Amino acid sequence: MTTPPTNVPPTNVPPADVRPDDPPATGWTAAVRRRAVRTLPPDQLLPDYQPSYVASWIYVFGMLSLTALIVVVGTGSWLALAGAAWWHSSPVGLFVNSLHLWSVELFFFVMVIHLWGKFFMAAWRGRRALTWITGMVAFLGSIGTAFTGYLVQQNFDSQWISTQARDGLNSVGVGAWFNVLNTGQMLLWHVVLLPLVLGAIVVLHVLLVRLRGVVPPFEVAAPAAAEEATS
Repeated sequence: MTTPPTNVPPTNVPPADVRPDDPPATGWTAAVRRRAVRTLPPDQLLPDYQPSYVASWIYVFGMLSLTALIVVVGTGSWLALAGAAWWHSSPVGLFVNSLHLWSVELFFFVMVIHLWGKFFMAAWRGRRALTWITGMVAFLGSIGTAFTGYLVQQNFDSQWISTQARDGLNSVGVGAWFNVLNTGQMLLWHVVLLPLVLGAIVVLHVLLVRLRGVVPPFEVAAPAAAEEATS
């Protein structure tokens, strides 16, 4: 049996300059820490228990959407670092580009199922309206991000999409700020601006889910109560 070293201080003993009878810290860092712990309790951010109804498949599609989004961000970052010539000429680049595309397709597939599932479950119940709103905004933002991604493919598809979308955007008066024929502008929208906004909304959505919990299913009336209600 080995003896622990004596020069290592125990971890459960406060520092020598802090005594139990000292008043609580009043600095701004202590105030921020207390506010953060009060707003985002660690036991809710990283729970080790979930209700039994979470085992239903309808609750899986939200996590699948988040997983697909992580793959989208990872492959997109790889493509941005290597450049356009790499994903057009290199076999590895073509594979990563295809993986990026199909992860986007998978993201929208599971995202739509998640969206409609939560709609029919009335996911805004129980003070969860902001959770539902952030999810909807994230879905709409992902559409814009995917649209700008199609515009920077540098092929005939992107040319056709941009020319068809130009007249529509000009008709609503946003063509002066959102020039779909400018590949550099669309690339910045797709790689920098929209992903940052979308990522912030997704993080807020996940935090709200952790804080307020997933929406429970509708309660089923007991057979006796149902018979009394119909009689």
